[in-house]
Amino acid sequence: MAILTVVASMYAILRIQNLNSLIYAIIEEDVYTADTSRKLLENLLARESAEKRFLILKDSTISDLYWNQSREFKVMLDELRFKRTPNVSSTLDRLVMLHEHYDKIFTQECKLIQDGKENQALDMSDQESRRTVEAIADHLRTIERRAQQNMNRRMNLIGEQGRRSAQMTIALSVVSLIAGLVLVILVTYDISRPLRKLETVTGLIAEGRYDHSLDIHREDEIGSLSKAFGLMSDRLKALEVQHLDASPLTGLPGNIAIEREIDRRLELKELFSLCHVDLDNFKAFVDKYGYAWGSEVIKELASLLARHMKTLGTDEDFLGHIGGDDFVLIAAPNRAVLISQRVADEFNQQTRRFYTEKDRQHGYIMGKDRLGQMQKFPLITVTISIINDNGSRFKNPIEIAEAVAFLKEYAKTLPGNNVVTEQDVKKV
Repeated sequence: MAILTVVASMYAILRIQNLNSLIYAIIEEDVYTADTSRKLLENLLARESAEKRFLILKDSTISDLYWNQSREFKVMLDELRFKRTPNVSSTLDRLVMLHEHYDKIFTQECKLIQDGKENQALDMSDQESRRTVEAIADHLRTIERRAQQNMNRRMNLIGEQGRRSAQMTIALSVVSLIAGLVLVILVTYDISRPLRKLETVTGLIAEGRYDHSLDIHREDEIGSLSKAFGLMSDRLKALEVQHLDASPLTGLPGNIAIEREIDRRLELKELFSLCHVDLDNFKAFVDKYGYAWGSEVIKELASLLARHMKTLGTDEDFLGHIGGDDFVLIAAPNRAVLISQRVADEFNQQTRRFYTEKDRQHGYIMGKDRLGQMQKFPLITVTISIINDNGSRFKNPIEIAEAVAFLKEYAKTLPGNNVVTEQDVKKV
């Protein structure tokens, strides 16, 4: 009886420790590798955008932006290599070479621009640079795909080991039952039940179903395993929701995340500000300069908002991208006004480079209105409308959205960059 009890306990402990190791590998290696490869791909697209803009505008600040992105790419790549992720070491070595080669190409393009050989620089960008970027992107997608394969393999292994553990525990329980030892039966039941739950949950996670409850409250190895499963499930769910809902242009949370954040704030009953950020005269800009250049302006606005949120806000603040040129910022009222004012003050300075020198000097662009008539349109400005609530005025995101939309209509009648609150409207 004593031997069977010890064997059952040791076997279960060893299996649980092995499962913990697999979960740790998924979180620390596979999830990290997949997430980092997506960030590297976003960085690569930003560098390519900076390269194309520099060849057109020949602005040194854009060149500096490229090199900043290049350094960030190298830091993330070095961190990924430091992890020593299996099955991708040769791909990472190749990525390092391609990254250095891309930097050399951009250096050559800069030299050609300085020498007045713009056509040669553009040809190099369209041919050699494009091939290099495509090769880097292919390698990054390969790394992400292999990380996903490793994750699936380990998840299947967790399920298989869970089944084996449950089978072995059941077998030991039968032997113990034959021996007539009630104590061993209780120990076996205490171990096999959570293992079966873990096996079931493993299958659900593998199918992409993350909404489940283990309902295991213990202070032993099984309890630790249950907590690890919960953390892994929450992390995988957050990554999937973020990937599906995030804006492909800015990477910021989309409409689903925005509505959830507003609902959460309303339920807390704590005072907060919802800031609706919108661009004025943006359509006229896109009609003249094209949608690709308009996307650059939107990304610049997102970068400006994120930068001031980082320096002036806290981890509790939220920034989301509704779509197009519309953003949402949620923060405490004092921080919301401060961040909004900083963004409005710096917007023109950050976006002037998107215009030609002629349009910058004139302070307007020529374009057709809705009736097809040529007229002058002011340069793009930003309008930020701020609504405050502590959960007592609005019941849901729809009601607060309607209120901020009404405020935005008034704000858009004002010239220049503006930060408008409800108090400003009451004064009128």
